[in-house]
Amino acid sequence: MNRDRTLLRDLVLRYREHALAPEMEMKRRLWAAHHSLKPTRPLILATFGMWNVWCADRFGDAAMECEDPFYREYERTLKMALFQVETGDDSVLEPWLTVRAAVQGDWRAPWGLVADLSEAPERGGARTFQPPIREWVDASALRAIPHIVDEAETARRVEKLAEAVGDLLPIDIHRGPFYAGFAADISTFLIRLRGLNEIMLDMYEHPAELHRVLAFMRDGILANNRQAEEAGHYTLTCGNQQAPPYAEELPRPQPNSEPVKRSALWGFCAAQEYTLVSPAQHEEFLFRYQRPIMEPFGLVHYGCCEDLTEKIGMLRQLPNLRSIAVTPSANVGRCAEAIGRDYVISWRPNPSDMVCTSWDEDRIRRILREGANALRGTVFHVHLKDVETVQGEPDRLRRWTALARDVLEQEVGGGC
Repeated sequence: MNRDRTLLRDLVLRYREHALAPEMEMKRRLWAAHHSLKPTRPLILATFGMWNVWCADRFGDAAMECEDPFYREYERTLKMALFQVETGDDSVLEPWLTVRAAVQGDWRAPWGLVADLSEAPERGGARTFQPPIREWVDASALRAIPHIVDEAETARRVEKLAEAVGDLLPIDIHRGPFYAGFAADISTFLIRLRGLNEIMLDMYEHPAELHRVLAFMRDGILANNRQAEEAGHYTLTCGNQQAPPYAEELPRPQPNSEPVKRSALWGFCAAQEYTLVSPAQHEEFLFRYQRPIMEPFGLVHYGCCEDLTEKIGMLRQLPNLRSIAVTPSANVGRCAEAIGRDYVISWRPNPSDMVCTSWDEDRIRRILREGANALRGTVFHVHLKDVETVQGEPDRLRRWTALARDVLEQEVGGGC
């Protein structure tokens, strides 16, 4: 145990040095200006997570040194953050450590029904869900999760981390609700509950039943979020964005702040499973249910991996929308024309073209140059994400960031 704490303290000291550096403060200001639609130098993100095979190899349990599983998770988090610094991108490290409160909720059964996963045919391979709503009568078993925090378990977690490193960095307690991010976009869990093919057929064959389930999920998420707000559990670190959650219109993230309303925070919404659904049906069978969930937030980012090329007009109905994902499958030029300078564009070039299948500098430069030219005159940043493999060369992320910065500075200079 003492060895675990010694190792963790060394990592925290290294992390703290970066989090408190003047360069990190400059990045916070740049993101705040960028998300407020002001010109900045080109901003670049290269992100990853334990769902990516290469990352699981580099930061999996076998690569960690802490014996205690609790400390091991923080060892992993800190080592991933330090690797993020090595990429040289514009990610932000915050000068605190976060403990997630013991909030009621289970990703396997987020609505009271279990959506089982099949075994993957190979490591990193695709798995299929076994949706529990096979007949519409099964939907009667749906149950929304109330916002409940196990304070005793939360205190145990906080005390354990504070005993090890609490004198080095503040320990922030995140009591935000379970229904947040992907858990609050309806789309993610709807497909697990009913099935992708089934939902697409339901829009034609069972629209009334589908509307009832959508309304139930909307109301359950809204009740859960209201309960969290009434309990004072939204604080300034509860914002949800796929980029650093800064904007000049919103208060800055800070640890253990006083309770805030959702109007002080970023909200996040997506509809990855609806990428092949028409704009009209996307609006009828999802977006109109997402809007009431997102409207209480100060600003909202919409989109993850879905193609939103034909849906910008629909998204404009959301009054607090500020940022839109333009993904590898989207038409960059048409999105730029439809969005203009009204919203931030989070452009996500195809990771296979960038780093996953080979390292082809000429190809990378060409694609980045073409994208930058298509986006000229808009407010955009570049976000490399969903990097499943780097073919055994993690340094590709650092090299890509440097190359992307060089191309963007040549193409758009100091203002995008």
